[in-house]
Amino acid sequence: SPQGRSKKKSRKHQRFMERRAVLEQKGLLSPRGCRGSQTTEPGLQAHTALTKADGTMAPRCDKVPEPKRIASPSLSPSASPDSIARHHSVLLSQGNGSSKRVRTSSLVLRPGKYVAIDCEMVGTGPQGRLSELARCSVVNYEGDVIYDKYVRPELPIVDYRTRWSGITKQHMKNAIPFTAAQAEILKILKDKIVIGHAIHNDFQALKYFHPKDRTRDTSQSPVLKKRAGLPVRANVSLKNLARYLLHKKIQVGCKGHSSVEDAQTAMELYRLVEVQWEKELAHSLPPRPPSPVTDPAADSSQYLEDQYWPTDLMASSL
Repeated sequence: SPQGRSKKKSRKHQRFMERRAVLEQKGLLSPRGCRGSQTTEPGLQAHTALTKADGTMAPRCDKVPEPKRIASPSLSPSASPDSIARHHSVLLSQGNGSSKRVRTSSLVLRPGKYVAIDCEMVGTGPQGRLSELARCSVVNYEGDVIYDKYVRPELPIVDYRTRWSGITKQHMKNAIPFTAAQAEILKILKDKIVIGHAIHNDFQALKYFHPKDRTRDTSQSPVLKKRAGLPVRANVSLKNLARYLLHKKIQVGCKGHSSVEDAQTAMELYRLVEVQWEKELAHSLPPRPPSPVTDPAADSSQYLEDQYWPTDLMASSL
């Protein structure tokens, strides 16, 4: 009957209008009142047709910007080791033999993700045999100092070890308590990739354990030793690595080491071989465990039923 055809047409029109509203809300369709497509501007593409529910073509007048190329996604503070490795693989593939390009990409993408640390210790306890923290320095990816404070040990100092530590009694006058320094430093190291030389000594002085997959120890790096022409199993000092690879002299004179200089040198060494180091680390990572949510034996055919589809997709398919 004419009345039945009218109701059928009305329902069909209602579904069409609902679908149109969804597309407009998602930005896939311009609001009504726009007349056809106009001249395409540079860098823009004019999409001129849209399929209606009844199969006919309707003009579209919205302009969609040409997609921009993104070098690589940036790393979040909580990125997993796998994500870090994949990130460096992307940088490596984009390098095309140009270390300058790779280095530039690294600087743009993660200036705050990496820090280098170095600590100076003094002797406490019986005959000064215990090593306690007396100074800690932390630098960022560019080598800028973000933390450098003298720390008062929990036990009385027996041996300042000035020849190596550079610490004197004068430095302890304005030193902060160990517990306060520890809290400040661990806040900086949280969720960071931490670089250092024989870094286990620094963590021990901080009474702290940093995740192994987020630690880069320049004293244990085969890449650095190979590049310096040294045996992989050789014990090499930061001073010698700096001389062989960076052509710079550190830890000279009788006033002891500078923890700032040592931290900056460790960061320079890491950046020298960063991409290759991370690539080899990616190959040595254990396989990712299967997700507990995924069950290979589960029958996925049930998820084809309408009740499992999102509401907006259901509306779009009307």
